[in-house]
Amino acid sequence: MDVTATPLLQLRPRELTSGVLCTVIFRQFGDTIRVQKEHVAVPNLEKIILAALDIGRRKGFHSTTTRDLAEASGLSMGAIYNYVESKETLLRMILAGVDYAVEHAILPYDKGEQDDPALRLYGLIRRHIEVSDILQRWFAFAFLEIKAFDKDARDIVLQSELHNERVMADAIADGITKGIFIDLPPLTLAGMIMPLLQDWYIKRWKFRKRGMASAAYVEAVTGFVNRAIARPQ
Repeated sequence: MDVTATPLLQLRPRELTSGVLCTVIFRQFGDTIRVQKEHVAVPNLEKIILAALDIGRRKGFHSTTTRDLAEASGLSMGAIYNYVESKETLLRMILAGVDYAVEHAILPYDKGEQDDPALRLYGLIRRHIEVSDILQRWFAFAFLEIKAFDKDARDIVLQSELHNERVMADAIADGITKGIFIDLPPLTLAGMIMPLLQDWYIKRWKFRKRGMASAAYVEAVTGFVNRAIARPQ
């Protein structure tokens, strides 16, 4: 991905909420949702999706039933079908929300990052941790439940991760060219950074037990990456 084609940051991490994502989902999937009034539909859609994320965490998305969703969301089974025509549609709604967060609040560069590959790389790391901290249930679902997805859905998740790696690799490659980073394969280095970012939302219990906040984890990861790949001056 050519970073010069990447737009300036469109959303700050703190501006992202489940409500924002559900508004986006409502507009994207409007042709499948029977309730057409946005102010009515979005809150109920949010209840359904958050219920699906919580139930999926406890028993797995594959085992989640419409009855489970109704009981957890407080909506009737009939009402559920007014918003979600099938589990496959629900799955794609959730993945669309995660994709929106990545494309609008993580990957676009912040002001001043375009010409500074180190700032760009560390900005990507910081935003990924901050956004996945706010939307932890969404990101964990997309990562942990991939085994229950059909091939098309799995491809969406896998291509998203590869896209994230390529954007980081672009920053690293630019830094290598400018003599800022050590000369190692950029995609390999980006691939080594990704698990550090995923660890934050997959193993949240571990960091909670240690009393580590997201800002401290950002500092730890960026410091570690800097020491690992920065060219000695």
